[in-house]
Amino acid sequence: MPGSTTLKPVLQYHCSNQVSKFYIVYVLESLKDKKRYIGLTTNLRKRVKEHNLGKSFSTKFSKPFKLIYAKLCLNFEDAKRRERYLKTTNGRRFLAKRLQNYYN
Repeated sequence: MPGSTTLKPVLQYHCSNQVSKFYIVYVLESLKDKKRYIGLTTNLRKRVKEHNLGKSFSTKFSKPFKLIYAKLCLNFEDAKRRERYLKTTNGRRFLAKRLQNYYN
């Protein structure tokens, strides 16, 4: 039926008979106080749900959250480096530029 297709997130891909996982760096924005939280996961849907249920101590007082940015990486070290960068001043500036239309 046209218009009713459901897109499921692809968390694995097959290449040369190998299965690889994606590591996802994500940014959540609190709907309560507009603060941002930056994290890393392999299961984005589950992780956002955990944040919204208050299962993460660092975010449980700022729930509910909305996902505003996600970046897929094939390598854990690359993802960890990206997460650390986004938590720096330059990384926050990058996000502000990247999400310019979101904030306007």
